Amino acid sequence: MTTLRARMGALLLLLALAAPAFAEATARPVGVVELFTSQGCSSCPPADALLAELAGRDDVVALSYHVDYWDYLGWKDTLATPENTARQRAYGAALDRPVYTPQVVINGHRDAVGSNRKAILAALDRPESGALSVDIALSARNGSIFVDIGAAAGPAAAGLADAHVIVVYYKSSEVVSIESGENRGRSVDYRNVVTGFQTVGMWHGDSMRLELPKSEIVRKGGRCAVLVQAFDAEGRPGIILGAAHSGFDW
Repeated sequence: MTTLRARMGALLLLLALAAPAFAEATARPVGVVELFTSQGCSSCPPADALLAELAGRDDVVALSYHVDYWDYLGWKDTLATPENTARQRAYGAALDRPVYTPQVVINGHRDAVGSNRKAILAALDRPESGALSVDIALSARNGSIFVDIGAAAGPAAAGLADAHVIVVYYKSSEVVSIESGENRGRSVDYRNVVTGFQTVGMWHGDSMRLELPKSEIVRKGGRCAVLVQAFDAEGRPGIILGAAHSGFDW
C-alpha cells in the first residue's frame, strides 16, 4: 500500500509539473472596447469611469489608450504616447470618422462616444458577424507566455484570414493627480492603461501557437491582451476576430 501511494504521489507531481501554470479560461469574450482618452479632456472622466467598470468584467477586453493631441490645452497627459494617437487616427481613416475624445472603438469596426453607456452595451450585446469568432487562450510556464489561437470559425472569419496578431501591454491601474488644464484638481484612477503594443505575427486561418517572453510583459505593465485583427491593403485596422487578456499580473 505504501509503495502504491508513493507511485501515485509521484504521478500526480509529474502531472502538475507538466501542466502550464496560470492557464487562462478559454471562454470567448463578448467584445473588445478600446477607449481613446486624455487627461486634458474635460469630457473624458465619465468615459474613464465607464471603462473602469468594463475592465472589471471577465467577458470584456477593455483597454485605455491615452492620446497626446490635447497636451497644448495646459496639461501634458502623463500616460499618452504618439503610438496611441496613431492607432486612433488609423481607426479614424478606416471608419471615415474624425478622431475625438472620449471615443471608443468596439471590436475594431464600430465607434461610439466613450461615455455613451447605452450604445456601448448595445454593441457588446449584438456583435456583428465574424467579430470575436476565433478562440484565443493564454497560459504561462517558466519564463514564457503561450498564445494558442484557434482555426477560423465559419466563413466570416475564414474570409478575413491573414490577420495581424497584436500584443497589447497594459497596467491594471494608474492614479493621476491632474494639476492644470481642463481637469485641474481631479485625481483619476485610470484602468487598463495601455503602455505599448506590437504585431508579433500573422494568422492565416489555421490554429497556431506563439511563445512570448514573460519578462517583456512584466516590464511593460504586467498584463497583456492579444488581438487577432484584420487589416486592409492600406494598413488600416478592421474587425477584431479574436481576443484574450490575462486579467491578472503575470
